Amino acid sequence: MTTAPKTPDVLVTTHVNADFDAVASAMAAARLHPGAVVVLPGSTERTIRRFLERPSAPPIPLARLREVDLAAVRRLVVVDTRSRGRIGPLADLLDDPRVAVTVFDHHGPAPDDIPAAEIHERPVGANTTLMVALLRERGLAVTPEEATLLSLGIYEDTGSFTFVSTTPADLEAAAWTLEMGADLKVVSDHLGPRLTPQHVALLNDLLETAATYTLSGIPVTVAKTAIPGYLEDFAVLVHELMDMEKLRVLFALAFMEDRVLVVGRSREERVDAGRVLKALGGGGHPSAASATLRGATLAEAEERLLAELHRQLGTQPRVRDVMSYPVLSLPPETPISEVHDALTRYGITVIPLVEEGRILGIISRRTVEKAIYHGLAHLPAREYMTTEFQAAAPSDPLDRVQDLIVQGRQRFVPVVEDGRLVGVMTRTDLLQILSGDAARRPEPLVEGRGQQKNVAALLRERIPAGVVDLLREGGEVAEALGFQVYVVGGFVRDLLLREPNLDVDLVVEGDGIAFARELAARRGGRVRPHEKFGTAVVVLPDGFKVDVATARWEYYEYPAAMPTVALSSIKLDLYRRDFTINTLAVKLNPREFGLLVDFFGGQRDLKDKVIRVLHSLSFVEDPTRVFRAVRFEQRFGFTIGKHTLRLIRNAVRLNVFQRLSGPRLRNEIRHILDEPDPVPALARLEELQVLPVLHPGLRLDKETREVLARTYDVLAWYELLYRPERPRRWALHLLALASGLPGEARAALMERLALAGDRHRVFTRGPAEARERATAADREGLRDSELFALFHGREIEEVLLALVLARSERARRRISRFITDLQDVRPHLRGGDLLALGHRPGPVIGRILERLLAARLDGEVTTREEELALVRREFPAP
Repeated sequence: MTTAPKTPDVLVTTHVNADFDAVASAMAAARLHPGAVVVLPGSTERTIRRFLERPSAPPIPLARLREVDLAAVRRLVVVDTRSRGRIGPLADLLDDPRVAVTVFDHHGPAPDDIPAAEIHERPVGANTTLMVALLRERGLAVTPEEATLLSLGIYEDTGSFTFVSTTPADLEAAAWTLEMGADLKVVSDHLGPRLTPQHVALLNDLLETAATYTLSGIPVTVAKTAIPGYLEDFAVLVHELMDMEKLRVLFALAFMEDRVLVVGRSREERVDAGRVLKALGGGGHPSAASATLRGATLAEAEERLLAELHRQLGTQPRVRDVMSYPVLSLPPETPISEVHDALTRYGITVIPLVEEGRILGIISRRTVEKAIYHGLAHLPAREYMTTEFQAAAPSDPLDRVQDLIVQGRQRFVPVVEDGRLVGVMTRTDLLQILSGDAARRPEPLVEGRGQQKNVAALLRERIPAGVVDLLREGGEVAEALGFQVYVVGGFVRDLLLREPNLDVDLVVEGDGIAFARELAARRGGRVRPHEKFGTAVVVLPDGFKVDVATARWEYYEYPAAMPTVALSSIKLDLYRRDFTINTLAVKLNPREFGLLVDFFGGQRDLKDKVIRVLHSLSFVEDPTRVFRAVRFEQRFGFTIGKHTLRLIRNAVRLNVFQRLSGPRLRNEIRHILDEPDPVPALARLEELQVLPVLHPGLRLDKETREVLARTYDVLAWYELLYRPERPRRWALHLLALASGLPGEARAALMERLALAGDRHRVFTRGPAEARERATAADREGLRDSELFALFHGREIEEVLLALVLARSERARRRISRFITDLQDVRPHLRGGDLLALGHRPGPVIGRILERLLAARLDGEVTTREEELALVRREFPAP
């Protein structure tokens, strides 16, 4: 490596994450352009840095980007790529009219190619081969050190001449480098096996997650892993896995920091890895390619890859094969009231408005109902139809409809041929097609690993026998109905964590409500269905509850909205969930009972103790997930992943919480405050600047922490009393948390949480009244009857809060005594006894009983006879 000038006339560059082929090509380009400076955008692999740092490294005029005066550049030479998006910040030079551009690339042309004045291209296995041919044409000899680097480029990009993209020219170029003195020992040292213990662990992870999809008869394997920090040489693992399992096509994804690296390798002529990954923003050649997806989650990257593989390789149906017809339609002049009748009669949500076979617009149930609400039922539908929609043609591939529905958020896609409406496609149609597509169902690469793990033995070990029998019977019910059923979510997560959890959530691929009714009939239970969401609760005779849902895909109309639901498969159902650790499912059908399904790496994240979302808009769509992320992190001792943490901070910056309803917000904060010690989660919420979402004045300062610490001690003490009245832990923690706020701020907090009625009074005035009672309990000479009057009839949370807020030891002893002894004291005499003594019914009975109770509390009387004497003395019968 040589010192490069700071103001070069010619600048040589290549793609980000430069490999040996790119660096060798850049060195050759610098030889072809004397005086040029080489800048490698982005980071380089460790093996390349190690090679360039050797004393015998070839002299390459390398410079860092920040060291170069880009204003002096008059020619930009790009090697081993022609994609603008792959040369990093140097792409800005492409817009400078003073800069001429030259490209040396062995990849085929593409629509987004750099507009270059001079292009050198050749379909060879390694770009270095193209550069060697040009060096030889111009009679430029190279040193042994330079020849070694050129050999590295050729050997690496041809897989040591094993990739199907290898050509005779590659071997000829390699032979020339040997003639020039290339050192194959150095080549072997830098390209040979170099697996560290971390590599071996990740290789095992790739093996566990690897699944094979059969697309047009071609087996394509997809594997994935998550890596703490950044790992160099990930491509080495891909190569090792490919050789170990003798795979023809492999795409491996690795989540690192805030990006997903996708590496593709293909030994199958029909699969062009470069073309597949070019669609994801990367590139390469047919045998080897890569792409980097920044800001994406692992699940998102996998879905994008699978969609692209399916698009390029799948047997893509045409719209005419799957559209619905004939089409129910109405004339545009139909009154709104009649449109409403038609929508209701046929149970649809959108209807096209057609005139002489041509669609003029569409109108939805929502628009119709709003029009009727505003007294416009008599007006024609033409007045309120929308014309902002796109249509598909019968010959279009299904991808066209998928893009309109998923990306364009278009619920209803008309199918038009020669200007006439011939069919329709809806979101439900699309989901049913996708969920039933065999090409999207993976088969495990290695039996017994990853998706094929069976946990039936663990169920028998950790779950009560009665619940296991219930799960087996659920599987039998589903089998009889022709459905598939899974137990999902927290139940499975906690099963693998060896944590107790008997909240059974079942997901049915089929009719969830029909399944629930049959299960309840067999078990003698009852069903509470929710037709709109396709869910039900089965309540068994002993009170045990099972939640049942139809497999569904949820999407959100706007940030913080309640989800809209459509039928789907189990994978799409799991994809809608909050975190990877909650996407695990166990199949219950008899032949596969106990089969663990893990599409999104939930097992790995449980092992690594990481909380990760499945997609980057997760918190925007549902901000309550922020609270759940913090709760799970603190409960299990996990860590929120870096990318997920970044998404939380982005959600805070966008203030997506403002549209959350009070009940939804209250439900999440209640779960946190129900934890035995909510302080760590509250502290995390404050660190993430989420606590002010509840109220801007909330602070977890020293005083508030002390109050919460005393609350923890008081609750622990009270639980040891085993009293029948159980305090609402969350309520007491909320009272403690808000105790430092002024009254108006507490009222605003309770309004935000939608606490109404008596609860609103308790939470708003509770802390102030608790302090007053705690102060009164410390008064000198306070009698037990006065202490009783202070706290009798109060909610247990109010009494315990007074104990928390009491300043003196005497007040704390007295309040404790009320709880343990005084609150259960009652007179021996009852109302009937007083009537027997000759007293008439009325207020006097209550006054006598109050006097008797005070006398009992203060020790004036202890026996029934003494109470009778007191009544005869102070309240003689008329």
